[in-house]
Amino acid sequence: MLRLLRNSLAFAGLLGGLFALPAAHAAQPAQPAISPDLQGKNVVLVHGAFADGSSWDKVIPLLEARGLHVVAVQNPLSSLADDAAATKRVIEQQKGPVVLVGHSWAGMVISEAGNDDKVKALVYVAAFAPDEGQSISDITKGLPPPVWANALRKDSAGYLTLSTEAVLDDFAQDLPVAQRRLIAATQAPWFSGCIDQKVDQAAWRDRPSYFVIPSHDRMIDPQLQAKMAEHIGAKVTHVNASHVAMVGQPQQVADVIIEAARKAQ
Repeated sequence: MLRLLRNSLAFAGLLGGLFALPAAHAAQPAQPAISPDLQGKNVVLVHGAFADGSSWDKVIPLLEARGLHVVAVQNPLSSLADDAAATKRVIEQQKGPVVLVGHSWAGMVISEAGNDDKVKALVYVAAFAPDEGQSISDITKGLPPPVWANALRKDSAGYLTLSTEAVLDDFAQDLPVAQRRLIAATQAPWFSGCIDQKVDQAAWRDRPSYFVIPSHDRMIDPQLQAKMAEHIGAKVTHVNASHVAMVGQPQQVADVIIEAARKAQ
């Protein structure tokens, strides 16, 4: 009798374990499937002023999970020519079509560097989108100065950084405080002369373009972004985010890049 009871309990335990397996499996988050139409395609991510390549760290895994090859450029932020050259070197290393993505100041950079034949689409994320012969000064001429303008600090070499308060309130105001403070502490200085440097040949004239406009951007007015997006004929996606949309809404930003890559030939 005792042996029968033990066998029954063991069998019940085995059944319980088997019935528990599907539930445990269902609890695992679904992984996005690798898309065959994205394999062999490349995404080159270009960071903006006061940032570095790590600003894309939430977007990169989302793109790689879909089968895209991703590289983030480390710009020197010393001039339009220097940043464009750094971006061009990364583009040269890619095998196959490239989607070139630029955040903020890097909208200027991808407009200049994106004339390489490998580049099949441009994605502007909370960015400047200049026409040929335009600088940031030209784009913003006649507009009221942004709220953060007085928070810029210039060092002896002419490089600019944002005050901690400006990062907290205007640059990344939708992120947790600890993350905002980290961004402020690790920001990369941006050469002040970049504001007046002009794009020679606007790559968007020969390529499809996409534009992610954050509705709460306090660095580049969303209305100005919408005007630029209309001028270049970009497909627009609005996101509920601050200037650093790729940090606050990485999935939405990744979705736009994936769409651009899927259509790239």
